[in-house]
Amino acid sequence: MAVIQCARCKNEGTPLPYAPFRNDLGERIRAEICQGCWAEWLRYQTMLINHHGLNVRDPEAKRFLMEQTESFLFGGGAEQVDTSKQGTITWQ
Repeated sequence: MAVIQCARCKNEGTPLPYAPFRNDLGERIRAEICQGCWAEWLRYQTMLINHHGLNVRDPEAKRFLMEQTESFLFGGGAEQVDTSKQGTITWQ
């Protein structure tokens, strides 16, 4: 099984079995990001979608998530989400 030096965590790890997107960023992720960091991104992405109420079919939401994907995995600083109110919001 192949092992890569992950660009995010700097540890050796197992790469993704396939590119998550059909573009250059997807190929870069497959070649440089370990499965553990990808799993962290998926959890963070879900938090962003919920926090911002994103419609993932909206082109602007897709653009935002692609930018956040690159920032989270390759540096540059992903957006910080305020989770201090988690569990305290009630819907009426």
